[in-house]
Amino acid sequence: MNPEDQAREHIDQMLRDSGWVVQDYKAINLYAGLGVAVREFVLKDGHGRADYLLYVDQAAVGVVEAKPVGHTLSGVETQTDKYSDGLPDELPYYRKPLPFLYQSTGVETCFTNLYDPDPRSRSLFTFHRPETIAEWLGVGPHDAGLQAAEIKRAPFVTTFLVAMQNNMPLLDTQGLWGAQINAISNVERSLARGDPRLLVQMATGSGKTRMACALAYRLIRYAGVKRILFLVDRSNLARQTFREFQGYDTPDDGRKFTELYNVQHLRSDRIDRVSNVCISTIQRVYSILKGEPLDEEWDERSTYEAGMLQGAQATVEYNPSVPIETFDIIIVDETHRSIYNLWRQVLEYFDARLIGLTATPSKQTFGFFRQNLVMEYGREQAVADGVNVDFDVFRIRTEITEGGSTVEAGYYVDKRDRETRAVRWEKLDDDLEYAASDLDRSVVAEDQIRTVLQAFREGLPTMFPGRDDVPKTLIFAKDDSHAEDIVRIAREVFGKGNEFCQKITYKTTGAKPEDLLHRTRPRRGPRLRARVCIVGADRERASGPVGIQ
Repeated sequence: MNPEDQAREHIDQMLRDSGWVVQDYKAINLYAGLGVAVREFVLKDGHGRADYLLYVDQAAVGVVEAKPVGHTLSGVETQTDKYSDGLPDELPYYRKPLPFLYQSTGVETCFTNLYDPDPRSRSLFTFHRPETIAEWLGVGPHDAGLQAAEIKRAPFVTTFLVAMQNNMPLLDTQGLWGAQINAISNVERSLARGDPRLLVQMATGSGKTRMACALAYRLIRYAGVKRILFLVDRSNLARQTFREFQGYDTPDDGRKFTELYNVQHLRSDRIDRVSNVCISTIQRVYSILKGEPLDEEWDERSTYEAGMLQGAQATVEYNPSVPIETFDIIIVDETHRSIYNLWRQVLEYFDARLIGLTATPSKQTFGFFRQNLVMEYGREQAVADGVNVDFDVFRIRTEITEGGSTVEAGYYVDKRDRETRAVRWEKLDDDLEYAASDLDRSVVAEDQIRTVLQAFREGLPTMFPGRDDVPKTLIFAKDDSHAEDIVRIAREVFGKGNEFCQKITYKTTGAKPEDLLHRTRPRRGPRLRARVCIVGADRERASGPVGIQ
């Protein structure tokens, strides 16, 4: 079998998986299904054959040009386009040239929609389903049996790009900060240009989520967007985002967002196809695509932490129950952590435009979003605008925090089992050298934690002059085990009981972590009485009014 035939075997299977009935030219039955892909379709004299001619509801809609694996595809686009000239005169079709053009090697697939105002090829995970193309064309059961001339006049649903360029009304700025207004306007201009990926940098606390709610409303109402996937870093952030959509007042209607549109907080293995907005962790969507159950504990972990612990996983394969066109837009919150390791597969599976939200973009983030930074609103500007409150840094340095240390051979050390936390004494046969990055991960130095907390206690009069009590304090831990150590040592250092210092991580039971944090805010009624809260988070999130390093 030559390389091109091997590629066609893969393409045949991709088409079948996507819902197409694949047939040979000599055995055409256009009534075998809504979508029929005819192999080696014979064109008029002198025009050769089309590798695959695609029919939807018995009328031609597009072609697939097959090439061997490794063949570059941009040079094939012109060839695909010219197939329309060779269509038999009696052949029913929707328009000429045929609007939906695919090129594929079975490994790489590209697609061009000629209904777009400035058609541009884009990469796909696999082919669109015939039901999707029928929806784009406005084809329904009543269209069956139309003659060729009538089919050519079949209505076409306005494309997303046309809607972005022509249908978007002026932004109602009521209730929005200046930065939110600029972000929405810049995102819409980028989408109207056809940019596939765009990045929004807004300082923590400057209203990224509310901005995203306002943007989602406009895209659904005016741009024909049917489904938006809102990806968050962990499950508790999904709950917060869901509440934000519930509380968003639509500017021109006055009703809540959730009164007009369905919003799903994805907590099972089923994506609700009637929901306009689906809020989920990227871990859960990954498990759905893989067809594997998700350990609920992983849904509460940071994507960064979960990805590091899980390591490399098998690649995502096509899942017919979740086609690539399930979502039109994907909004990725905390995107500087959500595009690494196996999670990137989720973002590149769907045929959707990607909008990244972050306060701290990394070089890898800029690269993934193709340096299309449409909004830049840093902490300094947020403070100057009065959106955020400034902070001072009280830095605490220790020798091993800066450079690690060495435990010499012959000393006895505690060996703690990661799973059971059982501790046993063990004598070191060799020197144990560890770097600063190993602290509180593979190595626990309780004296280092104690030294930092003592320095914090002694520095309180300097940081908060005139106060006799310990102010409400959040200490960000590296993981749950680290938080457990800090809680115990903090109670010892300050000589206080359980209520003085409490742990708030994904392993906290009896209350949701975000509810415990919410109860620390000053207000009337019952609230958490802890003065110090230890919050589990990865190092990238460690920030706050007091920096403990």
